[in-house]
Amino acid sequence: MERDRKLRVLIAKPGLDGHDRGARVIARGFRDAGFEVIYTGVHQTPEQIVSAAIQEDVDLVGLSCLSGAHLYLFSEVARQLKASGAGAITVIGGGIIPEEDIPRLKKAGIKNVFLPGTTIDEIIDWTRQNVPPHRHASFSRKKVK
Repeated sequence: MERDRKLRVLIAKPGLDGHDRGARVIARGFRDAGFEVIYTGVHQTPEQIVSAAIQEDVDLVGLSCLSGAHLYLFSEVARQLKASGAGAITVIGGGIIPEEDIPRLKKAGIKNVFLPGTTIDEIIDWTRQNVPPHRHASFSRKKVK
């Protein structure tokens, strides 16, 4: 694997949740830690997030949700990545997420969920330990509908 290559991270706010301060702080934390970061902004659909992740050849998609729609939105992003042949992209989530929802999110393909109070250093350390860079041409470029 290309161990010297910087990991590429996409931070996204799916759905109608417009509270993006935490997502911007995480994006900056990843950037300051030496990652390449793409921030999509607020009000993104799962289709837009998946399309951006594939176009940007990212290794990690970080999703943030404070609106309560995390079960559907996070699961749909993971499902569409897999359906698009990009299932090797790691997906993590964060925000206001009840602990009882975490097992369902993990079953849907979300690798980890970071709750309020998690430090940026903890997220960066987890990422470095658990997200290998993928070969960017390793997944097909199916068009996302």
